[in-house]
Amino acid sequence: MIRLATAIVVGVACWAGLASVAQQQPPVTAPAGQSTVPRRAVLVTGASSGIGRRTAAVLASHGFFVYACARKDADLKELDAIDNVQAIRLDVTKSEDIEAAVKTVREAGRGLYGLVNNAGVGVMAPMIELREDDLKYQFDVNVFGPCRVTKAFAPLLIESKGRVATTGSVSGTVVWGMGGPYCMSKHAIEAFTDALAAELQSFGVKVSVIDPGNYRSEIMVNSHRRMRDGGYGGEGSLYKAQIERMLQSPTDRSQYKEPDDVADAFLHALADEHPKRRYMVVPNQREAELTIRAAMTRVVQLNEGQPFAYDRDALIKMLDEALGAR
Repeated sequence: MIRLATAIVVGVACWAGLASVAQQQPPVTAPAGQSTVPRRAVLVTGASSGIGRRTAAVLASHGFFVYACARKDADLKELDAIDNVQAIRLDVTKSEDIEAAVKTVREAGRGLYGLVNNAGVGVMAPMIELREDDLKYQFDVNVFGPCRVTKAFAPLLIESKGRVATTGSVSGTVVWGMGGPYCMSKHAIEAFTDALAAELQSFGVKVSVIDPGNYRSEIMVNSHRRMRDGGYGGEGSLYKAQIERMLQSPTDRSQYKEPDDVADAFLHALADEHPKRRYMVVPNQREAELTIRAAMTRVVQLNEGQPFAYDRDALIKMLDEALGAR
């Protein structure tokens, strides 16, 4: 059995909100095409780097008050130095951290309008050699984490008729070899989003998922480091050659864009009067096509050869109806 590698880095994003505050604060102006909103409080998990750090900064620069969550002292200090940001220590796998965060937000008196579930990790390994502990770790952070945090802050979000936005991934639609555990967790986030949206609709809380493609990050650096620190190199694996190629691949992701588009999507989800349920945010047409084709392929596979299958004309009519419903 191979020794598995745990990788993928945290991304975080933040949101908006507060229907009413004890002290009235000046309004802020959202980007072109978006509504003007009063200063609102938002909590972002996984704000230490990458998507989370950029999203927290963008939201704060647009007048939101951001509770930016991280685990390390150095990250907390850097976040506290940003205007309109208060750092909070939060590990989404620890109930005591979550309870303390809720206490901090309540005692601040601003309420909470937005929750950005961004903290995440990634486990890469062949499915038939995957250790159960690694899969549990993957889901503990990426799936149970958002569930725990959303449940804890739900009373405040319902009170403000606020927003929930969670970092998904195009890997919630596309699946790739060696990425099964991570893809499984991001598929779960798609279901989490739809179920939560249906359940919170009657309370006036709107729910979105932001699905990024490839953007600049430290994901491969951290992945390779964790693999090597654990003494894992693929020896004894049926996939030894593939794993060795992965470990030998460049970790530099400077060819990818900064995650500004992803942060802007979170801003839209929190500030716009009519947020979208899903935001696919990719850096190029190729990644968009791969993702949409993967979704279409799944529809074809569901329909193929079953007793109540639809022909091409019926499928196209359904697509037209779905497009018209938007």
